[in-house]
Amino acid sequence: MNKIPLLQAFKKDTWVKPFLKQYKKALVLALILGFLTFFSAGALMFNSGYLISRAASLPENILMIYVPIVFTRGFGISRPVFRYIERLVSHNWVLKMTSKLRLKLYTTLEKDAIFFKRNYRMGDILGLLAEDINHIQNLYLRTIFPTVIAWILYAFLIIGLGFYSWWFALVMALMLFSIVFVLPLWSVLVNGARQEQEKQLKNALYTDLTDNVLGVSDWIFSQRGQEYVQLHETSERHLLGVQEKLRRFNRRRNFLLQAIFGVIVVLLILWTSQRFVGNHGGEANWIAAFVLSVFPLVDAFAVLPDAAQETNIYKDSLERLNDLPEKEEVQTVENVQEPLTIDVNNVTFQYEKGTRNVLDHLSLTIPQGEKVAILGRSGSGKSTLASLIRGDLVPNEGQLTLGGVATYQLGDGISEYIGVIQQEPYLFHTTILNNLRIGNEKASVDEVWHVLERVGLKELVDKLPAGLDTMVDEAGLRFSGGERHRMALARILLKDTPIVLLDEPTVGLDPITEQALIDTFFGELNNKTVIWITHHLQGIEKMARVIFIEDGQLEMSGSPAELAKTNIRYQKLKAIDDGRIN
Repeated sequence: MNKIPLLQAFKKDTWVKPFLKQYKKALVLALILGFLTFFSAGALMFNSGYLISRAASLPENILMIYVPIVFTRGFGISRPVFRYIERLVSHNWVLKMTSKLRLKLYTTLEKDAIFFKRNYRMGDILGLLAEDINHIQNLYLRTIFPTVIAWILYAFLIIGLGFYSWWFALVMALMLFSIVFVLPLWSVLVNGARQEQEKQLKNALYTDLTDNVLGVSDWIFSQRGQEYVQLHETSERHLLGVQEKLRRFNRRRNFLLQAIFGVIVVLLILWTSQRFVGNHGGEANWIAAFVLSVFPLVDAFAVLPDAAQETNIYKDSLERLNDLPEKEEVQTVENVQEPLTIDVNNVTFQYEKGTRNVLDHLSLTIPQGEKVAILGRSGSGKSTLASLIRGDLVPNEGQLTLGGVATYQLGDGISEYIGVIQQEPYLFHTTILNNLRIGNEKASVDEVWHVLERVGLKELVDKLPAGLDTMVDEAGLRFSGGERHRMALARILLKDTPIVLLDEPTVGLDPITEQALIDTFFGELNNKTVIWITHHLQGIEKMARVIFIEDGQLEMSGSPAELAKTNIRYQKLKAIDDGRIN
């Protein structure tokens, strides 16, 4: 059985419950229309049964036939009309809710858009966007609406029968109780546990299959290929066994449900035969009316066990949505004061509560105009520091400010102060001119040619048949890595931001291209604050200060010349980077 049932998940829910109040009128209307649909269906069969019996018993008055005919036609028309309107109202209600859910999901994930790959697996994102929202939609259309409508019908039928016979109403209440409450609960308890087991087996099977396929050469070289096949077949048999138990239980439960309805029909025949008696028809005409009215109600009650059983699927989706971090409303400010000093004051940051500190009480100051290189091994915290400087993340403790203002409070306005060149600059599928003007939409053509000359691309672009109007392939694949980085630098120069953050822009480039690009960067960014995130020391002599971060803390800091003379660790790093130590 699941650890947290759907009702418990609903108690902690902050995603779906707010919309129940927001659209409560439409929700109530959908439920009423659903009840009227089944009421019309039952009433149609009730009138039809009475009409057939009455017509066969030589009625004393034509009105005894004509009035039931009118009612039969009326209920025959009202049933599809109510059904159609109910579908419109319920689906409109659900689509409104899921539309708001998708918007909330987008705004929740959008604040971490840059870190999708770091914080979420792509399958999780697709699952949230497609599967989980659809599950919430089905939760109402296939579970909540049918269940509540069945409860209303249940109460209506028992009260109605009570006017004729309280003891028979009590018998029917017990019979229908087994369908409305006992069978659904039984399905949740028994098949819920099997569904959870099925899900775990599928996940384990997928993981094992993926790992073993990727490492299939190891199985072959160790001559254990047959053993792998046997392990996989054993896991599959276990899964198929659980699925067969699910199907077998469903077949037995459905048979039991139909059997209960059969008993209800027999009891109705016996009760009406005793309750309605008379000569040459008379009150006996009501026997067929009561018995036939049961059959349309089968559709209302038969879906309840399956509807209840599916709540195990919906529970997981509801929990995943509620596990997402709430979008924090940040009040943006614009009063940044010069000098544009970046002050990191006792900053601690962790991605998830309870995990290790990626940055641990880190403090440093970067004055305006200084050129700083930040070094560190993978996972040391240097990229996280860059994200905090850009305002994409918020420190758990301490403050990180630009000109006295916390960077995350600048919002989109941070782009006016900090430009970023990443490892793989992205060029869009549009013209070169449009790609460059992303930095400054008002830039003139002359200004664009000027920055292209500064970054060393003017001659290349000038030789293209369409010049600045040349279309760039998606992701800029027609340009080399160095050329794409120069394009990104041209954007920065057009934007003219006072601070430039270089996030390992030379990764993957050959040494000659790398050195030429470094010379261009620091030649053109001479009068700006430059923060260079890097993993090795080529071109490091162009920096005023070098900072080394280890396990989220500042391990060493100083100018390249000072560290080369006094710091043994820096000396070793430089020797390795220069190829003097293997």
